[in-house]
Amino acid sequence: MEEKKSLRKTRVGRVMSNKMDKTVVVMVERLIQDKMYRKFVRRRNTFKAHDALNACSVGDRVLIEESRPISKDKRWLVVKIIDKAAI
Repeated sequence: MEEKKSLRKTRVGRVMSNKMDKTVVVMVERLIQDKMYRKFVRRRNTFKAHDALNACSVGDRVLIEESRPISKDKRWLVVKIIDKAAI
């Protein structure tokens, strides 16, 4: 069988906070090139993602995927944990 390609956006980022129940705050960092000076600049965005199993801890690298609105601020799901944080 052929696997359908998902049309949902995905991002890879680090978990910054897991203090909420079933929710993590994920920081996604990207590099963009400045239009005038051609220097690469680091940009950051934070997303609240749904973590149903409360499996993520601070410092983990996770893959998040766009989803339907789960709450006022949550529009992302944690798909998988790529790297666990070194303690």
